[in-house]
Amino acid sequence: MLTVYGIPNCDTVRKARGWLTDHSVPYAFHDLKALPLPLSTWTAWAHDLGWDALVNRRGTTWRRLDATAQQSVTDAGSAAALLAQHPSLMKRPLVAWPDGTFTAGFDAEVWRQKLSAQPLDSGRPAAQD
Repeated sequence: MLTVYGIPNCDTVRKARGWLTDHSVPYAFHDLKALPLPLSTWTAWAHDLGWDALVNRRGTTWRRLDATAQQSVTDAGSAAALLAQHPSLMKRPLVAWPDGTFTAGFDAEVWRQKLSAQPLDSGRPAAQD
C-alpha cells in the first residue's frame, strides 16, 4: 500500500487524496502536523529525492522564513534540518510508493504511470481514466 505524507488542510494534499479515492487506490495518510517525523527520515528523503525537489520554495512557510534561514538551506543535511523544524516546507504531498520509491508533489500523469507499473496490496488493479 502506498503512503501519502502531508498536511490535511493543504489544497494539493486534498486534491491528491481525492484523486486516489476517485481512482479506488488504497492508501495510508500520514499527517505531518499530528505525527512529526524524525530528522533521519527527512535526511533520507532529501538524499533520495534531492533536497531541492523536497523543499517548497513557493509556499507561504518558505516566504515567512527570515533570509538567514532561507540561505542556510544549501544541501541535503541543512534542508532536512529545516524540514524537521517546519514540515510545512515540504513540497506536498510526498508519496512512498510500494516499490520503495518516493515522489513529491501531485502530478496525475506521473501517478497514473506509477500505479500502472506496480501492483497494489488491495489485489485489484488501479482504476484507469
